[in-house]
Amino acid sequence: MFRLFKRHALRLVISLSILVFFVLHASKIVEWDFIKALEYMTYDTRLEISMPRKLDDRIVIIAIDEKSLSEIGRWPWNRSIMARLVDQLFDTYNIDLLGIDVVFPEPDDSSGLKNLQILAEGPLKDSAEFLSIFQKIEKTLDYDNLFAQSLKNRRVVLGYSFGDSSKAGKLPKPVISAEELPVNSYKAIGFAANLPAFQDNALTAGHFNIIPDADGIVRRIPMLYNYKGQFYKSFSLAIAWAALGSPDIQLGLITTGEASYQLEFLHLGNRQVPVDEYIQTLIPFRGKSGHYPYISASDVLYGRIKDKALLNNKIVLLGTSAQGLSDLRATPIQENFPGVEIHANLISGLLDENIMSAPDYIIGLEIILLIIIGGLMIIVLPLLAPLIATFATLCIFGSIFLFNLLIWNQLELVLPLATIFLLIWSLFLFNMSYGYIIESSNKRNLNNLFGHYVPPELVSEMNKNLDKNFSMEGESRILTVLFSDVRGFTSLSEGLNPKELAQLMNEYLTPMTKIIHQHRGTIDKYMGDAIMAFWGAPLEDPQHARHALDAAMAMLERLEQMQTQMKAKGWPTFKIGIGLNTGQMNVGNMGSEFRIAYTVLGDAVNLGSRLEGLTKQYGVAIIVNETTKCAVPEYIYRKLDSVKVKGKKEAVNIFEPIGKAEALDDSVKKEINDYEQALKYYRQQQWTAAKQAFAKLRTQNPECFLYKLYAERVEKFMENLPDDNWDGVYIHTTK
Repeated sequence: MFRLFKRHALRLVISLSILVFFVLHASKIVEWDFIKALEYMTYDTRLEISMPRKLDDRIVIIAIDEKSLSEIGRWPWNRSIMARLVDQLFDTYNIDLLGIDVVFPEPDDSSGLKNLQILAEGPLKDSAEFLSIFQKIEKTLDYDNLFAQSLKNRRVVLGYSFGDSSKAGKLPKPVISAEELPVNSYKAIGFAANLPAFQDNALTAGHFNIIPDADGIVRRIPMLYNYKGQFYKSFSLAIAWAALGSPDIQLGLITTGEASYQLEFLHLGNRQVPVDEYIQTLIPFRGKSGHYPYISASDVLYGRIKDKALLNNKIVLLGTSAQGLSDLRATPIQENFPGVEIHANLISGLLDENIMSAPDYIIGLEIILLIIIGGLMIIVLPLLAPLIATFATLCIFGSIFLFNLLIWNQLELVLPLATIFLLIWSLFLFNMSYGYIIESSNKRNLNNLFGHYVPPELVSEMNKNLDKNFSMEGESRILTVLFSDVRGFTSLSEGLNPKELAQLMNEYLTPMTKIIHQHRGTIDKYMGDAIMAFWGAPLEDPQHARHALDAAMAMLERLEQMQTQMKAKGWPTFKIGIGLNTGQMNVGNMGSEFRIAYTVLGDAVNLGSRLEGLTKQYGVAIIVNETTKCAVPEYIYRKLDSVKVKGKKEAVNIFEPIGKAEALDDSVKKEINDYEQALKYYRQQQWTAAKQAFAKLRTQNPECFLYKLYAERVEKFMENLPDDNWDGVYIHTTK
């Protein structure tokens, strides 16, 4: 046993360190954001699996939707309309309870009543006819009073919000009046509440503040909000409170020691509502939006609902669902989820008492599971063969997941899952890697690795200059990278059998590789039909950009010569796209001790790949960046565009190399000059001149896709002018 421990001592020490790492996170001594992010994901997955996905017709949502806005008018509607809407719901459709998920903090002056009052007290105070008419219509124009009267003696719950230091309207009575309570909570310094006339006539009100988690997703709602030492209930809690007959609301504090308390739930009458340390409750989503009956507000207002049973004695929520009214929230189950339906889900959970909880003792259970599972894997995995160890790990994964789901569904407890999964995965990967890397006797020979990547001529040259101490260790250099790719490879491969396709690729890649080697390039890798190569390492090459561009042009020329041979064999012909970029890159051996690649990495490498991808967008064979262009001035280039490629914030200028200046006809040079003038018109937003210039170019060279591309852009901008801050940069969102 001692010999076994000694043999695996390093493995055991590292494995225990991994276990301690995760136990520290679970105990909240040290918390890691990436684990918390994964925990959110596992919570969302379990929620998705367990949602009932059943319609709850006890709660009906009256939607201020696109239909209502088109029929009634844009929001906000005047208060006389709101009064009629409330009257319709209670008098015509006999609802039980109305929750209004909007706030009315300011007076409604849209009727013009103030102007008439000014006339009655001023210029027209002696006009008996005017005063007589004014007295008859004055009350009908007091929209705020009409709305206030519609709320009176009815079961209406208003909504409001806590926020910055501004204060508008009147708050309802607090739930708990206490200056000092041994609990944490969200604290407000201001609010936007309803006008006093509305608040005084309503049954109660609740805040509709929703606090997203760190990843921006809404999973919970603060049930109580603290304002100046007073606690105010949420909109959802206020409606459930009214629906249940206005029971007492109290904090459920558990004594954990002398003068020490712990909050686990709220008392809602004889019900217990699970809350976290900030008095937040998890939202028990029933499913994606649409698991409550939706009725358009205009249908209610105009009495178009034939089946009155839809609303009879129901809890009704009035809220917005239209896209432009900004009450759509990101939730675990849907990116744009109506805020009013979030409240509906929580109200259902409060009524049904099916809200998930995560009490503090769950932390202890998580730590116990981590220690048991981690200890078992630390002891057993070193003794198992890789295949058996893999199977055992998968069984542990499955068992933990099923156990977690059982606790979730049967006990409505949220037991953290990501920490345990990460521990299992980390211990498995470490043990497999350790066994392969450290204990494997088949170590690979790292000698002569340069021969796998560098042309023989360069290897010979390096052997003659050993005093330069060539190294494959990572270093930063200015290099040039090349990416090439076959156009339409998928469709091309579908027309050939596997043997023909392999032969075609071999006959294509072999001459392309020879050209790269002939121009002092280093092959990085082949990726199917794609080639990645670079210049300037391992042997320094001051002319790396020139050699790379010469190689790219030679590759195109050689491919053109190959077309005849391909046709003779009955193979389809194809074209390639090449991206060249010169810049600072990291070069060297990268990988593990047993699998190493001499390669280049960095933003400049990524940009080279993006440039190759852009050849399809601009209909050209080669694209280079400005640094490459400046490094090889003997070529003539055509500026294609200023672009922001995917993954880059800064704009880059991209160019197409046409050929060496001495080899080009004057007609080609003139066409380049005409194009540059057309591009100048385009960037100066001289759209008419640009349109004419590109039209002329298309007449001269109808096969050029680039001219067609810019002609279409000009037409688009002539119809819809760009913003004032348009700088001519085109943003590419795909690779």
